[in-house]
Amino acid sequence: MPDPTPRKGRPRAFAGPGSQPTIQALDRALTVLDALAAADGLTLTELSRSLDQSTATVHRILATLEARQVVEMDMQQQAWHIGAMAFRLGSAFLRRMSVIDRSRAAMRALMQDTGETSNLGIERNGEVMFVSQVETQESIRAFFPPGTLSPMHASGIGKALLSRYPEDRLERFLRRRVLQRFNAQTITDPGALKTDLAQVRARGWALDDEEKAAGMRCVAAPIVDIHGEAVAGISVSGPTQRMPPARIEEIGALVRGAAAEVSRGLGAPLSD
Repeated sequence: MPDPTPRKGRPRAFAGPGSQPTIQALDRALTVLDALAAADGLTLTELSRSLDQSTATVHRILATLEARQVVEMDMQQQAWHIGAMAFRLGSAFLRRMSVIDRSRAAMRALMQDTGETSNLGIERNGEVMFVSQVETQESIRAFFPPGTLSPMHASGIGKALLSRYPEDRLERFLRRRVLQRFNAQTITDPGALKTDLAQVRARGWALDDEEKAAGMRCVAAPIVDIHGEAVAGISVSGPTQRMPPARIEEIGALVRGAAAEVSRGLGAPLSD
């Protein structure tokens, strides 16, 4: 029997994902935005080729988005970029994440104490999405623009979040995900990853030891909320020459302390 209770925010006829056709024009517009967000400016021709769409179709989409300031054109380079309205829309998403505001002071302190870039990430559809960063002033540094995605198994923040998964959820994750190999350091065996996550839980911080990018290390810890659930991860990332094995324990303690500070601000249980 159909549920007679109206679903707030959806029409009564809505039966769930995939039950209704999408709006093709809107879908194309979002595809254009996605392409622009991943590039540092694209000409109309480059955008049309990358999307395999006619220049006329793509130009109509761009003109519509430009009228609402979602995209804008650099007239000198004849290149299209994400516009101010897109930033405002993205900021609305970030406002939902109170953990971002609460983490800024701890991230700044981490950067100052370690001399390396501090990052904040959340889980998004089975991947880490970076949402905030405090950069070091060093010329060689880790850089993850907000919105950047990274695989959970080869990321410090990802492993910190996975370490808080209940056993059944972790098993489902491992069954559904292919643990992609990026280099010889990447952990691709589910059993080895579970062993690594057990170590993360025991010491309170995770280590990405060049598992995604050669020459870069990341130390991360989970941030938990009032329910004791991991809602984000905080990390320090930098080149291996400035983050040698001898420094990892020290940095791990700092990152774990920063995560605990933010967690307390979110009302986390004292035991976390």
